[in-house]
Amino acid sequence: MSRNLEQSGLQSIEICAGAGGQALGLEQAGFRHAALVEIDPHACATLRANRPHWNIIEGDVKAFSAKPYYAIDLLAGGVPCPPFSVAGKQLGKDDERDLFPDAIRLVGECCPKAIMLENVRGLFFKKFDSYRAAIVQELHKMGYACFWNLVEANQYGVPQRRTRTVLVALKNEYANFYTWPLGSVSPPPDVGQLLFTEMQKHGWEGAAAWAKKAAGIAPTIVGGSKKHGGPDLGPTRARQAWEKLGVDGRGIADDAPMPGFVGAPRLTVKMVGLLQGFPAEWEFAGKKTAAYKQVGNAFPPPVARAIAVSIQEALYKGAAHAVEKRAV
Repeated sequence: MSRNLEQSGLQSIEICAGAGGQALGLEQAGFRHAALVEIDPHACATLRANRPHWNIIEGDVKAFSAKPYYAIDLLAGGVPCPPFSVAGKQLGKDDERDLFPDAIRLVGECCPKAIMLENVRGLFFKKFDSYRAAIVQELHKMGYACFWNLVEANQYGVPQRRTRTVLVALKNEYANFYTWPLGSVSPPPDVGQLLFTEMQKHGWEGAAAWAKKAAGIAPTIVGGSKKHGGPDLGPTRARQAWEKLGVDGRGIADDAPMPGFVGAPRLTVKMVGLLQGFPAEWEFAGKKTAAYKQVGNAFPPPVARAIAVSIQEALYKGAAHAVEKRAV
């Protein structure tokens, strides 16, 4: 069922919106944002700078009520990953940062037609099987069918090895019409292809040779933790992967290389944003460390868009089926 995405008329609310990766993907899929909730002031500044017309609610999700948005089409969000991250203690439900209970509370308050919640791949570890099952059971009691899957960003045109878990849940009357998006037919561009324009914008003579060496996709972009000391591309193993692509992963540069530069360049915040699937015009607020952490925490917009389109199709088909049944 093809539709003009700009005229879909579907609305969403999003929690833990961050710098707007998921929100941008939802917008591209045709959803209009009734509200976006985010606690980090730098991320809120990013959202306001890029989309002044969005309703940004700066504050804690725990203090947010979804009751004013009853029967909204979609409740989305990227709940905090530290409770399940391999880089953390993996405390799950015992971690005070676990916001899945609040997401369930909000579902009960606004009764959305669909739900989309993103998290790290660690949530699929065996130790969290019972936790995931409890969430599915709770949503089932509320009238939702759940689809939980591991999603690879590079299958949706993002040149990065980034695996995330995505929970999609739909009210039972829409669930039979839902299918996971198949991904992109074409492979993603490699790092060199995507970043060449940025690398050579100041006239760096080595940009073409560098782009030729960077003929692969990026490792997972990390460094989004609040406890992380500064902006770099991750621990030793990640830096070694970046080194093979001709990138110095020990830090983030303020700008692209200048003429006469010799050696492996560092990426800028904008370059890392491009590797996450943000458009070139998307600006990240705050100083370098704050801006980079927003990028490191982001959900790639092309992935969010693809899943949101699949949700949109299910909602339209379910609605059309209900009309047909009433007409019989």
